[in-house]
Amino acid sequence: MASITFSGTTGNFSLLPTAAISENSNHIKDGFNPLKKNLSNTRKKHNGRSLVSTNVASPPLPAITHPPPKRESGNGYDRSHVAWTSVRQERWEGELLVQGEIPLWLKGTYLRNGPGLWHVGDYNFRHLFDGYAMLVKLHFHDGRLTAGHRQIESEAYKAAMKNKKLCFREFSEVPKPNNFLSYIGELANLFSGASLTDNANTGVVKLADGRVVCLTETQKGSIVIDPATLETVGKFEYSDTLGGLIHSAHPIVTDTEFLTLLPDLINPGYLAVRMEPGTNERKVIGRVDCSRGPAPGWVHSFPVTEHYIIVPEMPLRYCAGNLLKAEPTPLYKFEWHPDSKAFMHVMCKASGNIVASVEVPLYITFHFIKAYEETDEDGRVTAVIADCCEHNADTTILDKLKIQNLRSYTGKDVLPDAKVGRFRIPLDGSPYGNLEAALDPNEHGRGMDMCSINPAFLGQKYRYAYACGAQRPCNFPNTLTKIDLVEKKAKNWYDEGAVPSEPFFVARPGATEEDDGVVISMISAKNGDGYALLLDGSTFEEIARAKFPYGLPYGLHGCWVPFK
Repeated sequence: MASITFSGTTGNFSLLPTAAISENSNHIKDGFNPLKKNLSNTRKKHNGRSLVSTNVASPPLPAITHPPPKRESGNGYDRSHVAWTSVRQERWEGELLVQGEIPLWLKGTYLRNGPGLWHVGDYNFRHLFDGYAMLVKLHFHDGRLTAGHRQIESEAYKAAMKNKKLCFREFSEVPKPNNFLSYIGELANLFSGASLTDNANTGVVKLADGRVVCLTETQKGSIVIDPATLETVGKFEYSDTLGGLIHSAHPIVTDTEFLTLLPDLINPGYLAVRMEPGTNERKVIGRVDCSRGPAPGWVHSFPVTEHYIIVPEMPLRYCAGNLLKAEPTPLYKFEWHPDSKAFMHVMCKASGNIVASVEVPLYITFHFIKAYEETDEDGRVTAVIADCCEHNADTTILDKLKIQNLRSYTGKDVLPDAKVGRFRIPLDGSPYGNLEAALDPNEHGRGMDMCSINPAFLGQKYRYAYACGAQRPCNFPNTLTKIDLVEKKAKNWYDEGAVPSEPFFVARPGATEEDDGVVISMISAKNGDGYALLLDGSTFEEIARAKFPYGLPYGLHGCWVPFK
């Protein structure tokens, strides 16, 4: 049965971008401010809907701009969608004019991390995951919205800006050595981790002690930021002696703990570790040895239940040989080993013991949605259910995310199919688990990634998930999708030509229903514009939007910082 589609509406938008003073900072932020006179706070009505605008009259500081590289013939840079175009300046902040109604209970800051700059000088980066990190904020208070963005000042970013060239190894990029000796030195730095990037362009999490940390898959790419000003505070230094170079880009963070996985590339396996609130020290919970294969599988994310950590072992495995190459292979730092098979492991959080290791059908996933425990009539746990955005074991999804591919879309349907993949991992000693679609993939256009849930249901049985689906033809997920795993249905929001970022769910305080809240996304529009979007979490209808002064590039993952 076809899904219900809510099309993105169009309308007239006004904006008063400013050099605004953050309510939590005494510093004036860089601005994009064409206004030359003072304007008082105003509240207006437009088409029967409340519009709110504010201008803080201050002279803007000079913007730090990122001029685009010189256009090479036929590379399509000038014609590319704003989603895949480097942000035009390093930072901006201002209050946005809102069309619609922002719920008064929505008080706090949504932060979204992601690549924002895909070039250094005249050199264009190759892959979506290479871009230097840009943090965007949406601050909600009393029905008003202040937005801003700023580049994260990693060592990789600062070195590139200073030297006008790539200086660290990114996802698909390797610095070009000046001679053979510098090449040998660069290899030595790779093994020590010195040449790996600290470009924290993937996720952002709020720790239980209030610190906000931006993350990527390199451990050195853990950077503390100020959520009010977006300023880079400094490195998050782990105080333990566990070592290693990489970790899961998506830890599990709650008010009581921080859980993550550390792949062991020497003795193939994974360490599951916990970090207590207020500390920088990770402690080992347990270890999983790889069942097969020359190296551990990629663990970009993983799920947990109330009592268990689920450790995925994909046949897309880390490859030291590919890491050493100066030019990327089609699978970059990984290799596909279908003969090594695929597994799911279940570890007890309390003891670190492995309670199940089962073989499952081959799979490819970047993002797990969540997991929960299945019980019998007597309340005994009989199986673990783990849901993910699964790409039908098709490794081409990695290469489809090259910037050249994203910028050169010709209208053909080239996005590989994906589904809500549901693993069932039995705890009765069986060596095999199942993987099937949790609902008909046609409900969400056979596209599925970038997911969020109501965090109150972490590790518990749940009904709803929010993700990006597909309106075909497309070359990238282009809808916001609400998945109902009970009714096996989906509702899809779509704005023609737009590229939405991850839908992020914020629950209404005191809510008793799982979907009682709002869904936040940032939209890169087809005409070069962009806007922040709010959808009702229950009906999935639009309730508000606010236009940015210019379109922002596509971003990845976010977090919510409640107002205090």
